[in-house]
Amino acid sequence: MYEATFHIKGDVAYDKATSRGDVSIELWCNDHCDYLHVRGDSDGQVCSEIESAVGVREVVTRSDEQIIVTAKCLRPYTDDSIEEYLAKHDCLFLPPLRYERGGKVVRVFTLDPENLTRFYQDVESSFRVTVRSKREVTTVTQDHPMLSIESLIPDLSKRQEEAILSAWEAGYYEIPRGTTTEELADEMGINRRTFEEHLRLGESKLIGTLIREFLL
Repeated sequence: MYEATFHIKGDVAYDKATSRGDVSIELWCNDHCDYLHVRGDSDGQVCSEIESAVGVREVVTRSDEQIIVTAKCLRPYTDDSIEEYLAKHDCLFLPPLRYERGGKVVRVFTLDPENLTRFYQDVESSFRVTVRSKREVTTVTQDHPMLSIESLIPDLSKRQEEAILSAWEAGYYEIPRGTTTEELADEMGINRRTFEEHLRLGESKLIGTLIREFLL
């Protein structure tokens, strides 16, 4: 069994909305409507695009994150569906579908590695495709048959990544601490409260992922 992750760009849904590095979308399609987890949509561009395309039934917002339930399924309104490519090359899609950095991220599973090669070549004829990862699935990890390193890394915003990396490099997590949040904020050119918000949200995502995968 084999799995690969592709980043696909070129007139795909939400390409403009996620062209900013800190905006990302995870989408679960349920045929009659979609469930979306949106991060970094500070100006409401993603929500407006969804409202215009298929309508919005409900929105839940917390800081820079949103849960959106659409009125209709987005699939019939887009021309970038990959289902035909998957069926043609005997591949399976592993949800959720992710949109980030002006394209969509697709995890594909198959029994024959040649299917992945043919899938890539076929999709590349219409879109710009980058292979992010490729691996052979030979073992079952705990109770997560499709667990990969990529699935353990939460989708942090650019600022959250910068805050956590700068804190770690400066010894913030050492005992005793080698720096303060005020000093780290000055290095990033933002105020202390903003820095601490980026840091706490990033930490919450990292810890939450570890707890869900290994403790629950």
